[in-house]
Amino acid sequence: MLVQPSTTVVPFLGAEIKASYEASRVVILPIPYEATTTYRKGCENGPDALLEASVQLEYYDDELERETCWDARIYTHPAIADTRRSPSISSEKMLLLTREAVSSLIEDGKFAIALGGEHSITTGIVDAYRQAATEPFTVIQIDAHGDLRHEYEGSIYNHACVMRRIVDMGLPTLPIAIRSLCKEEADLIQEKSIPVIWAREIAQDPNWIARAIASIHTKRVFITIDLDGIDPALMPGVGTPEPGGLNWYALTAFLRRVFETYQVIGCDIMELAPVVDSVVSQFTAAKLVYKLIGYQALAKGWSNNNKG
Repeated sequence: MLVQPSTTVVPFLGAEIKASYEASRVVILPIPYEATTTYRKGCENGPDALLEASVQLEYYDDELERETCWDARIYTHPAIADTRRSPSISSEKMLLLTREAVSSLIEDGKFAIALGGEHSITTGIVDAYRQAATEPFTVIQIDAHGDLRHEYEGSIYNHACVMRRIVDMGLPTLPIAIRSLCKEEADLIQEKSIPVIWAREIAQDPNWIARAIASIHTKRVFITIDLDGIDPALMPGVGTPEPGGLNWYALTAFLRRVFETYQVIGCDIMELAPVVDSVVSQFTAAKLVYKLIGYQALAKGWSNNNKG
C-alpha cells in the first residue's frame, strides 16, 4: 500500500528509468524533514537536490560493468514528512509517518533507500525494520559523529541522538569513520563495548575493512549513511562538516564488501545540505545511491528475467 503523497518529486535517474511501484525492486523514499539541525541548515532540501542531480548520472557503472538501472526497476516514492510544506511537523509525527511508510515497503518486499533530511529520521526507519524482523540485524553507521547523546537541546529525537535511540532498541551497531563526540558518548561506547572504527584508524590501517566486517555478528544489516562521514573536501554540502572523513574509494570498497558478505535489508542517506552554486555534494550523493543499488543488484543476482 502506498503512502499518500505530500509532493511530487523528480524520479531517481529521470522519467525514462521510472518503474511502476508494482514492478519495482527498489524504492527511493524522500523524507525532506528538518527540525533539530544545530549548525548549517538546509538538509530538508537534500532529497530534491539529490534526485535532480541523479538525472545527470550515466546509467553504466564501470565498476560493475552493467547498466544497473534497468534490472533494479527503480520507483521514486512521493515525499513524506516535508517540513518545507508543513513546518510544524513534530519529531513524533515524523517518526510515525516514517515507520508507516517503511513498514509498507517492507510488507511489499521492496528494497528501500530513504533520503533525508536530518539524521533523526533514521530512528523511525530502523524501528520499522525492527518491528518486522524475524532475526537480529546490525545497524552500520557511516558518520563523522557519534550521535549517541541521550538528549540534545531538550529533545531525545534530536539528530545528535539517533544512534542512542537505536542502541536503546537493543540492536547491535557498527559506527564507521567517527571523529567527533562528547564524553557522554565516549563513556557509552566503553560501557556498551560498541566496536567503533575510528576515522584515524581508517587513515592508518590498510586492513580496516576486514576488521570492520569481522565485528559484525548478524547475517542481516541496515546501512545508515550520514554524508558528513565522507571527507568534506569531497562532500562539503553537509550540516556539520568534520575533517578527516572517508574518501570515495574507501567508502565504496567497504560498502561493496558489506553487500557481498551480509544481507542488506535497507539503507538511508542523510544530512545532504546543498551548497549554493555547487552541485558537487548532491551529484556525489546521487552516485552513492546508485552504487548502493548496484551492489544490491549484484548481491541478489537481479536481471530483467529474475524477479527475486
